[in-house]
Amino acid sequence: MAAAGDKLTSAVGALMRDAATRAIMPRWQALAEYQIESKASGGTLPDVVTIADHEAEAILTEGLSRLLPEATVIGEEACAADPSLLARLGDPLCWIVDPLDGTNNFAAGKPPFGILIALAEHGETAAGWLYDCLTGRFCHAIRGRGAYIDGERAAARETGASTPVAANSLIYMAPDRRARVSAAIAPHYTLVDIPRCAAEQYPRLVLGENDVAIFERTLPWDHAAGALFVNEAGGKVARPDGSPYRVDEYERPGLIGAASPRLWDQMAARLTVP
Repeated sequence: MAAAGDKLTSAVGALMRDAATRAIMPRWQALAEYQIESKASGGTLPDVVTIADHEAEAILTEGLSRLLPEATVIGEEACAADPSLLARLGDPLCWIVDPLDGTNNFAAGKPPFGILIALAEHGETAAGWLYDCLTGRFCHAIRGRGAYIDGERAAARETGASTPVAANSLIYMAPDRRARVSAAIAPHYTLVDIPRCAAEQYPRLVLGENDVAIFERTLPWDHAAGALFVNEAGGKVARPDGSPYRVDEYERPGLIGAASPRLWDQMAARLTVP
């Protein structure tokens, strides 16, 4: 993709750091009660949105619109206010923005949390950027050009544990299916807590911290950047049937991420429970 090169990555990274510096970090562990609002989630845990989400999205939307005026900007909070924006996910070119990923963690005054940005062409992710606001870790990937962490080429690696380490996000799965899936996979994995932050969970698959992760809800601002990052690093993220993740299929449930195709295949086989 001609537009997504080193220059664009530098510009997007600068925007993410600016949003973190101006809108997010000044409110870290300093939110007033009135700056936190409940948000419908559809899961088993409550979800919230904060003033930092809204202000960071405004900063990012303005900056991304300047970078590529021809691209639609689809932000998580903008879609919450106007769901019709989701119909634009298949546009020729669109930015997808999660201005504060891990908001529940942030609002509770604990890590991790970050910013996620993806650039999609006709529903297919072409580039993705993941920024950890606390550590400054900057991950990015461009389709066909590899994955990078802080400018260094990244290669996904397994944990090497005798029992693969799995961090499974099942909170949006129907309770009866959640029980069946848990029973089918539990004997084969060491189960660890999810970070409730895709900007952290996807890098863990590359950094040798987790081997596999499964997700039920697949909203584009949560998964577009991270799925591309893992795939470009040599891991595998795909639908349980093996088809690729597309941002314009956000209503379709189910996604598996793994540090290697081998581990992906194992998990996919175990998720065949009805």
